[in-house]
Amino acid sequence: MAEKPDATLRVTEIFHSIQGESSRVGLPTVFVRLTGCPLRCVWCDTEYAFSGGESVAIADVVQRVAAFDCATVCVTGGEPLAQKNCLPLLVALADAGHSVSLETSGALDIGGVDPRVARIVDLKAPGSGEMSKNRWENLALLTAGDELKFVLASPEDYDWAVSACRQHRLFERCPVLFAPVQGQLDPAQLAQWIMDDRLPVRFQLQLHKVLWGNVKGR
Repeated sequence: MAEKPDATLRVTEIFHSIQGESSRVGLPTVFVRLTGCPLRCVWCDTEYAFSGGESVAIADVVQRVAAFDCATVCVTGGEPLAQKNCLPLLVALADAGHSVSLETSGALDIGGVDPRVARIVDLKAPGSGEMSKNRWENLALLTAGDELKFVLASPEDYDWAVSACRQHRLFERCPVLFAPVQGQLDPAQLAQWIMDDRLPVRFQLQLHKVLWGNVKGR
């Protein structure tokens, strides 16, 4: 998708941190957090990105990212795909030589995302309150370069996630990650379930919260 010279986005923040999630966990990363989200997950930790932000031209976003001198970039939200100019932004960042990932809820079509971008799709479990928003058609679009994330708050969420993975053969399609909701599901319990059931998934905690807690811009 070609970039329009005057294309802009609503941007909540651009910051340099350590990637806390996905298989890129631990990598120094520049985060571009876009504003707005059509979902309202009950455990959302970025409600400040629902509104506000500033209007920034795509070229200026790329310039700000370049100033951090960091190869790895993550476009997140909110729900970044809720803005139509997210797609040309991803192209521009990839064209600039960055290794780019996109964190998306999976409620919107991922088919238009540049193939150079790793799509990290968060499939919503029942406990999120937004399971009905899952766009199941996205699953057929996932490749080995993408990742599928389940954030789980209860045994019921865990059972649902395992069933979804088996029903849609997701273990064979792309890397799958299971993460506990902070303060709602004991991480050690989730890890034990994964081991007991011999699941081929990656257990993950939000490393940035381990390091810095719930601090904006981290």
